[in-house]
Amino acid sequence: MTGFPKEKLRVGFVGSGFIAQFHLRSMIGVRNVEVTGVYSRSAERRDRIVSIVDELGLGTCTAHESLESLLRAENVDAIWILSPNHTRLGVMRKLHEEVKGGRSQVFAVACEKPLARTVAEAREMVRLAEDAGLNHGYLENQVFCTPVLRGKEIIWRRAASTTGRPYLARAAEEHSGPHEAWFWQGDQQGGGVLSDMMCHSVEVARHLLTAPGAPRNSLKVKAVNGTVATLKWTRPHYADLLRDRYGAEVDYRNRPSEDFARGTVELEDENGNELMIEATTSWAYVGAGLRIQLELLGPEYAMEFNSLGTGLKVFMSRAVTGSEGEDLVEKQNAEQGLMPVLEDEAGVYGYTDENRHMVECFRKGERPLETFHDGLAVVEILMGLYRSAELGQTVRFPAPELEDYVPPVARPRQ
Repeated sequence: MTGFPKEKLRVGFVGSGFIAQFHLRSMIGVRNVEVTGVYSRSAERRDRIVSIVDELGLGTCTAHESLESLLRAENVDAIWILSPNHTRLGVMRKLHEEVKGGRSQVFAVACEKPLARTVAEAREMVRLAEDAGLNHGYLENQVFCTPVLRGKEIIWRRAASTTGRPYLARAAEEHSGPHEAWFWQGDQQGGGVLSDMMCHSVEVARHLLTAPGAPRNSLKVKAVNGTVATLKWTRPHYADLLRDRYGAEVDYRNRPSEDFARGTVELEDENGNELMIEATTSWAYVGAGLRIQLELLGPEYAMEFNSLGTGLKVFMSRAVTGSEGEDLVEKQNAEQGLMPVLEDEAGVYGYTDENRHMVECFRKGERPLETFHDGLAVVEILMGLYRSAELGQTVRFPAPELEDYVPPVARPRQ
């Protein structure tokens, strides 16, 4: 690739749902970027993205009626893949085809978590990106959370340098359930809450345990052990709520996905030291809203973060009434009582720094901190955890049987 650095990176979005809007909101804190195009299957949603781009002053955005049109646009340098999980490999195949055929000037691609639904899919995502000569980034926002960036820097500089590296990372993410129907469908999403949210937890924990400046593969996965359960959403009342909300395609009486998952990941560092990750995720949490909890422990120190332990809180009595919303915190579950308020969700959750990092790396022709290779490594861990839960035993790495493994909830209907 030549001609770097580019004055601006011109980004095209594939996808127009909740996460696309979150990325847009974060980009007001990113320099040297314009959002110049969007494609999704819904014309109404495409137009909504165009309106938000205009409202935020992020450039002049065109709504494209086909993926080919977006990829062939002369004012698109990089693609952000933000569409549902089951569509991402198809998007990547089309991008590869257009670039290799000389019909697209796109030179970089970023993909929202998880990279794919299976190891085989993830490995093909990597192959397609590299065969087309594309710079690639894996959009794992929790690695770029402001508390994670600051906490890791302090711990490794002040504590690990004098008493030894950290050896245990804990990560938990919980909320009351996803926004869209496809998240609840195992075959489309690739699983349940383990696939949807533990991808965050294992990667942010792996990042915290990795020495600054060291490659992520400096930590070797030795074994994983997982447990999954459906605690809430298979109960008749809640299964019926899902059907009423999303239609017959979400049938948790007969075809549920897990709403709770626990995983432990055993790793080894460059010097043979044993390290551990403990992760839990849930779609069955009822609280103020989305809760992220992180801990990092070492010989003489500890770091902890709770996203709902905010400095700003508001109280609203029963007399305060209004429509439901998410204006205080993501996945907000109430509009009354004592409520935490995240003043800058895009920043705290890491989207602003994530997009700033990706834009600058792509604009300068540099390799991002998180690439498709990291996305592949995460999917390998997730599939190991699913297989462990299915077998009821620890899965030891390397595990070649995971190459073609599909979690039970994602297998075709019989």
